Amino acid sequence: MADAAVREFGQHASATLTVDLVALGSNYRRLADTVGPDVVCAGVVKADAYGLGARRVAPALHRAGCRAFFVAHLDEGLDLRQYLPPRTAIYVLNGLPVGGEGDCAAVGLVPVLNSREQVDAWSACARKLGRALGSVVQVDSGMSRLGMSAGDVAQWTAAGGAAAAGIDVQLVMSHLACADTPAHPANAHRLAQFEAIVRHFPQAQRSLANSSGIFLGPAFRQHLVRPGAALYGINPLPMRSNPMAAVVGLTARVVQIRDVGIDAHVGYGWDFRAAQPTRLATLAIGYADGLHRALGRGGALYFRGRRLPVAGRVSMDSLTVDLGDLPPDALTRGSEIEVIGHHQSIDDLALAAGTIGYEILTGLGQRYQRIYIDDKDKRPAGPSGDVLQ
Repeated sequence: MADAAVREFGQHASATLTVDLVALGSNYRRLADTVGPDVVCAGVVKADAYGLGARRVAPALHRAGCRAFFVAHLDEGLDLRQYLPPRTAIYVLNGLPVGGEGDCAAVGLVPVLNSREQVDAWSACARKLGRALGSVVQVDSGMSRLGMSAGDVAQWTAAGGAAAAGIDVQLVMSHLACADTPAHPANAHRLAQFEAIVRHFPQAQRSLANSSGIFLGPAFRQHLVRPGAALYGINPLPMRSNPMAAVVGLTARVVQIRDVGIDAHVGYGWDFRAAQPTRLATLAIGYADGLHRALGRGGALYFRGRRLPVAGRVSMDSLTVDLGDLPPDALTRGSEIEVIGHHQSIDDLALAAGTIGYEILTGLGQRYQRIYIDDKDKRPAGPSGDVLQ
């Protein structure tokens, strides 16, 4: 069974993505302990748990104590429902797509209502079913992205609001634009705006903080926090030491080694020119696997702690590294080189690519052999849950 699981997910893959579910659970408990027992710590598993596999990640978070989950799209929630106990709360951040109300209600998902149009559609569904339907109301506290304006909320509640519409508002939420910059004045301003708007929903609980918002202090935590990136090891405190455990490891295998002479060029556009005789290794991993082309200008991978600069542009399915003064026999075809691991975190790789850890993580793609470190006995497990022997 274990071997079958490995073959299904890439027996001959040229790169391996390791997801440490033990560390994931530890990160959840760390965040839950930070907010304390009076605040619900949810788990954001949108985008297939940030690319790591929601059907493995969500049950691991549930085992760690998580009882509320957020996805972005209705289809994500419908898929996730089969991997969690029936009464587990699943919230849909983007709310109701047109025509999706019945499917949402049928499996007990809770939409985040972002507009009066979504409110009216959910209300119509409630009338059709003859029962009140749970919901979250999102208010726009300054991002101009999703959520109802203060004026929309005031108009709705003045007209009778949720009770008249057959909607049970369980939670009112908003989002912080600058939580990763603690001293930014927008944080306190948005908190004040949010608290003014939520007065229209005196019986509902409140949620404002994402991963970074948790560390802004108790006033921002409200009744429920919604960490995502921090669960997966991304630093919620930029410019400070990362309090989260690493969850993701990524290695790529060498497919070819070659020696080139002075003035040899590497890759598209001839961006790299050898200034001296140079030994190169080509790896079968590229921007189709989430490694940005920008890594060709200053990025690096690691082998036994030795930094190997990326040589030339990253291609769709391959990249080349400069082996420098590594001994000739140090690497062979099939040797594994660290992309993300002890010597380079997700955030480090993102910095080299000129982006953020979120984009690196969610863009890693599906062409890797995936190995999950399972909570059960801390041995590698295949994505089906079978322990790898």
